Amino acid sequence: MHFLLTTLGCKVNQYESSGLSAQLTGLGFLPVTDVEQADIFIVNSCTVTENSDKKTRRLLSSAKQKNPRIITVLTGCFPQAYPDMARKLGADITCGTALRSEIPALIEQFIQTRINIDKIVLLSDTYEDFNGFNPNSGRTRAFIKIQDGCDCNCAYCIVPRARGNPRSRTIDNVRAEAGAAAKAGFKEIVLTGINLAKYEHGLDRAVSAAAEFAQRVRLSSAEPDLLNDSLLEQLAREKKLCPHFHLSLQSGSGSVLKRMGRRYTTDEYYKKVQKIRSMFGENAALTTDIIVGFPGETEQEFKESIGFTREIKFAKIHVFPFSLRPGTPAATMENQVPERIKRERRDEFLRAAEEMRSGFLNAQIGRILNVLIENENFGHAENYAPVKIINKTTQRNDVLSAKIIKIENNLCVGE
Repeated sequence: MHFLLTTLGCKVNQYESSGLSAQLTGLGFLPVTDVEQADIFIVNSCTVTENSDKKTRRLLSSAKQKNPRIITVLTGCFPQAYPDMARKLGADITCGTALRSEIPALIEQFIQTRINIDKIVLLSDTYEDFNGFNPNSGRTRAFIKIQDGCDCNCAYCIVPRARGNPRSRTIDNVRAEAGAAAKAGFKEIVLTGINLAKYEHGLDRAVSAAAEFAQRVRLSSAEPDLLNDSLLEQLAREKKLCPHFHLSLQSGSGSVLKRMGRRYTTDEYYKKVQKIRSMFGENAALTTDIIVGFPGETEQEFKESIGFTREIKFAKIHVFPFSLRPGTPAATMENQVPERIKRERRDEFLRAAEEMRSGFLNAQIGRILNVLIENENFGHAENYAPVKIINKTTQRNDVLSAKIIKIENNLCVGE
């Protein structure tokens, strides 16, 4: 039988989809890219925004319209966070963020019985081992999930309901998967999790375990308040760790951060960035996420947010209009910002983000960067600057040194 697996959302979802795809392929199911050729259609959903939910609904509806006989499977964060809404979408099999390894068996069960299956269960406080490493993923980086869950309960965020309490993979398990990735030829390992800095066995130990096998190790993201000075000092000792930190800011306005329930001030965040740059070098890349139009956000607070990000000089910013998530404190806050204003603020912030991006890229001119080749003559440097290599023979998965000579089409050009 043929299956089509569509993934929405974060790196953790991508990791879990990769593992599910490997499971299905190992059982003789064949992957396809066209829903009309598929016997099974799986949506691994995200629910951090209303748009994510809409995409899930559209995907399932469209699949049934194009291929009425298709078996549909809905899994991921949307059914876990909003089970009643998910059940109404009419998927043949519905499950949340637990029991991912059981999905192939659930598919086999449905094929035999043709009776709808509802497998949304309460999340355990124990880490559920599910190996998402797929040597045939087609990527040049191996993603390894080491942590799941979050208990920060920020006012806007549904993730604690979708992912449960923090829980962590054992170091030995991380080390084993890192070894398998290296054996398969991967030179870079990306450690990922829902709240990576809550890894209970020591994030520095996880980095060191991956570094035993990889040429370089990257962190997918981190909460700034949990990345304390002691942890940073430990991380700085590992020379294979890439100088690239995705520190979720969400707002550059102190008063908005307080309403969001974030656990740091702008001053504390600024000092954290200075600490990182002092330990990992001025060319370390800082990237982040920003929400515009959070309930009650005034024009002054919006300007403060843009101004603060300019002070930091981020390498890249992902900008999102506030999306109301039922069941979160922010959903019932007063002074909800009109959609038109949210869109205007998003567009203005994106323009500022582009200016900062340009500044980061231009700062690479004259530097020698180590580039992991991803396809033909393109790849990313250790600080995740995108680089096009000229005047050199390149091969996929090589790591090459290149001197950056110019910026062209938002890419560093190196030779």
